[in-house]
Parts: sequence; C-alpha cells; structure tokens
Amino acid sequence: MGVRSMKLADRITQIIDFFYIKPIRKVLPVQTFRYAACGGANLVFNWLLYALLYDVVLGFDFLNLGFVYISRHIAALCVTFPITLLTGYWLQSRVSFVGSPLGDKVSGVRYLITTLGSLAINYVCLKLFVEWCGVHAPVAQVITSLITVVYSYLLQKHWTFRGA
Repeated sequence: MGVRSMKLADRITQIIDFFYIKPIRKVLPVQTFRYAACGGANLVFNWLLYALLYDVVLGFDFLNLGFVYISRHIAALCVTFPITLLTGYWLQSRVSFVGSPLGDKVSGVRYLITTLGSLAINYVCLKLFVEWCGVHAPVAQVITSLITVVYSYLLQKHWTFRGA
C-alpha cells in the first residue's frame, strides 16, 4: 500500500486506540479490540448498504438472468459482498492484523477463502430466514451477520493473518 493509505490506516488505528481504555484493556487484547472495531464498522457498512440496495435501489422481486432467477435479497447480497470484501480486507490487514509475516498475496487469498465461507453461511441463512421463516431481508441480514462474526474472527486470527 502507498504512503497515503498508510496514513489513513494510522489515523484509523489512532482513533480506535483512543477508545482502548483501561477497563477494556483488562478484558481484551488490543488486536481483538481493533478487530472488533474494524469488523464492526465494516459490518454496519454492510448492513446499511444491503438495506439501501434491498429497500431503495432494487425494484424487483426476482431478476431473470435467462438461466436463473435471483431474488432481491440474494441480489443485494451479491452486490454488497465484493464491496465489503475489499473494505474488510483493507481494514483487517492494515489496522487489526498489522505485521502478519504472510504478506498481502497469501493473506489476501486466505481472506477471500475465509470470506467465501462467510458468504456461504450468509446465503444459507438468508434463504432460511427470509424464505422459510418470513423474516424481512435486512433484519435477516443482521441476524446472519452476527452468526458469521465468530467464524470469521477465529479463521482470520488463526489462519488468514496468522502470526500477526
């Protein structure tokens, strides 16, 4: 990453570390706190983007691609996934797990694999919650995201950015 992006990462880290106060320090390591802050920010960004797409932008119930029909809640997932994949990787690699000896190429591929697992969990849970349980799609997306948080953290800490 260039000098400009490192300055942004340093600023974000400083802001997060400002809130890393004594009571929190006793409970959470700084890396876990930074992960929670970055992941939480990216998660909220994902929720807002998903809700905006689902409720405002996408004006169909089903999209016919000629070979498959895609429901609106799955189409919103398909659009938000690559955006939050990139923002999430940047935040985690530049703020949370700085110093991983794996390098950007290896950790990037591992992050993609980990995130594809999250995408699979998201897909299955959205189908379950929206189509079987009748939960409003943006609410189902929030519930689903909370389910994937633990999975993502454990894989990112112990595999994607191992050694950071």
